[in-house]
Amino acid sequence: MTGEETDEKFEAVVRRVGERIDPDERERERMCDAVAALTERAEDAIADLPVSGDAIQVGSTARGTWISGDRDIDLFVRFPADVDREELESYGLAVGHAVLPEGREDFAEHPYVTGEFDGFDVDLVPCYRLDSATEIQSAVDRTPFHNEYLNERIDADLAGEVRLFKQFLKGIGAYGSDLRTRGFSGYLTELLVVEYGSFRAVIEAAADEWHPPVRFDPEDHATATFEDPLVVVDPTDPERNVAAVCAAENVARLQHYARDLLGDPRDELFFPDEADLLDAAAVRDAVRDRATTPVAVRFDAPDVVEDQLYPQLRKSLAGVRDELSRRGFDPLRAEAFAADSAVLLVELEVAERPAVERHEGPPVHVRQHAEGFFGKYADDPDAYGPFIDGDRYVVERDREFETAEEFLRSDALFDVALGVHVESALEDGYDVLVGDEVAQLADEFGARLADYFDPAP
Repeated sequence: MTGEETDEKFEAVVRRVGERIDPDERERERMCDAVAALTERAEDAIADLPVSGDAIQVGSTARGTWISGDRDIDLFVRFPADVDREELESYGLAVGHAVLPEGREDFAEHPYVTGEFDGFDVDLVPCYRLDSATEIQSAVDRTPFHNEYLNERIDADLAGEVRLFKQFLKGIGAYGSDLRTRGFSGYLTELLVVEYGSFRAVIEAAADEWHPPVRFDPEDHATATFEDPLVVVDPTDPERNVAAVCAAENVARLQHYARDLLGDPRDELFFPDEADLLDAAAVRDAVRDRATTPVAVRFDAPDVVEDQLYPQLRKSLAGVRDELSRRGFDPLRAEAFAADSAVLLVELEVAERPAVERHEGPPVHVRQHAEGFFGKYADDPDAYGPFIDGDRYVVERDREFETAEEFLRSDALFDVALGVHVESALEDGYDVLVGDEVAQLADEFGARLADYFDPAP
């Protein structure tokens, strides 16, 4: 295929994708009507409070960058900066419940009300009215400044380019700043399109020009130093990297699929087919074909929000994997899953070790430490040695755990670095699955196991 033919195919693909994801006039009207009604309710509720305030729409629906079918409306209620934090929360909840009588309270940095209105999912969030994002008192205080900044720079055409980029990121699994995904947030997506001027320009840059660490500073603040693979200095707050949550693998994932899209443009990269679920038999077949030994620790998932759960799962998985490596079981790959249950899965190249292990002491010429080592093991009936190998003492001693299963079932599991809620859940009880026993996970985690045993970028 010639370069011209590839360009034509690319344009045809993005045209078709755009037709699928651009909200039509009816959807826009319904969104506007819902926002107007919600804003009126909020203003009426604010008028009953002893402080001033206002309600503003923020987020992608405010900037026209939402994808058709998304049903999210974010309404922020701003209060004066001198309002006490507890009063802010109290006033915010009062307005939230007045606007959404059947809504429920949720919690991010502080409580807010979430609910449904006319088929839309609505978050009504209190924040402070400030003159600058550098004066923020809570993280949500930045959002109105983000809204103002982007509204001045995104017109209808550029909004369409943002939607294309968002859908592409969704298609490749890299969209979302939650701590489970650790991908590209909506705000980051919009800033990158503003920076480059089009979806295609972002894709071409990611494919050919990005060499992490990649840095953008839209307002030339040039004040803070960041150590992340992708740095986009917040134009409203120079001390913040908008891309701080974006994991290195998601930056690499964008680069991989950007090249794929440019080389072979196709709709499937925006709208991938759902992966087939692996059933128990297929999992057993995969384990047999790989001739490895997967081990899994399964326990009841802690009752915390995902943004608390997934960092703790990753920390716990790293602790278990590193200890299995230290003990000689040679982890090949590891993954954590969570639904009703939570799972720490580690696939091992070595399932069983000998009854003895080598333990090297100090060089013989380091007298004090050498004599201490020799004295410790000289009369140990279970140790082979000490003997000299090269210039140092060595013993061969009983191995504490000959199998990974023994270690995982022991109290030594709690000596590794575990997330606090994960540790508490494990203390309440857990199962250890070894080898093809991991097929028991298929009913709950068939999709995750399909991804695990048939990995892709």
